[in-house]
Amino acid sequence: MPVRFALAVAGATLTSFALAAPAAAHVLVQPGPASAYTLTAGRLWSLVAALLGLAGAVIGGLALARSAGRNGTGNGRRGAIVALVAGLAGAVIGGLVVAAADGGPGTGYGIVGGFVALVVGLIAMVLGWLALTRSRRTV
Repeated sequence: MPVRFALAVAGATLTSFALAAPAAAHVLVQPGPASAYTLTAGRLWSLVAALLGLAGAVIGGLALARSAGRNGTGNGRRGAIVALVAGLAGAVIGGLVVAAADGGPGTGYGIVGGFVALVVGLIAMVLGWLALTRSRRTV
């Protein structure tokens, strides 16, 4: 009798775990609130986009300064194109982060960084466009 009792208890326990497992898994999968220092996927992508835009802005500024070199000897065409591409990539990734965000600032979706990436990417594209226009004019 004790063996049958042990098997019955084991079967009931396993059955209850099997029925409760999907509910427990659903609770475990729910995202918790993100702290201010947690690097979530949205924050990571917005950081990558902002860094791309910042690199494009710096390269665009250098290309703009180079294209206005002494006697028109400087050629910032490559830098202008790199600034355009990096600014476009930063703005597109930032826009995707903003479009995919489900919450506002502080929720961990990276919406603030996405907006920063949009602005910095647009600045990089403008600087690259100006440098490209100036380099065409001086050549």
